[in-house]
Amino acid sequence: MGQSESRKGEHLQLPPGQRLQRGWPVTHYGPVPKFRPERWEFRVFGATADGDKRCWTHDEFSALPYETVVADLHCVTKYSVLGAEWGGVATRTILDLAPPAPDVTHVMVWAEYGYSSNLRLSDFASERSVFATHKDGELLTAEHGFPVRLVVPHLYAWKGPKWVRGVEYMTADRRGFWEERGYHNVGDPWREQRYSYQEEPGDGPEL
Repeated sequence: MGQSESRKGEHLQLPPGQRLQRGWPVTHYGPVPKFRPERWEFRVFGATADGDKRCWTHDEFSALPYETVVADLHCVTKYSVLGAEWGGVATRTILDLAPPAPDVTHVMVWAEYGYSSNLRLSDFASERSVFATHKDGELLTAEHGFPVRLVVPHLYAWKGPKWVRGVEYMTADRRGFWEERGYHNVGDPWREQRYSYQEEPGDGPEL
């Protein structure tokens, strides 16, 4: 079990600079989008193995295999929620159903209003990364990302956008919304990679 993982009742040490949060604050940029199920779709596009994009309606996405992971959520604003149960569609399921081309190294996760977050393919493909629809057995609220938010427990929470609408496979890294605005390109809370000025050679493309 890695440093950033925890089980209920077995809380591990907080990452540097973090504080334990009771409850779950609402933090995001911009308004909460209105969910319109008849218009909603989840897309995988970019450098796919067969060159085609793949789309799921909300009903189709909801019918994909449901998995749970108990994991922590570390916000760059310095609070941490420990031992939450996240339920939804594992990122590995999406990678199996819509495989990337062999030369894919990164993904861009796209959300409502054009929000985006870039991830190394290895981080996205982690067995603990999940497109969450539920927290602790309850559907996510709109403020917390309903119908789908990405949870990547070993990275800061901004790397897992709320209101996800799709994934772009990329053969080279490209900065997402917050990464273009001064946040660290990798975002490892255990290395306290909060801001771009902390980046070392190889951490990300030129700003």
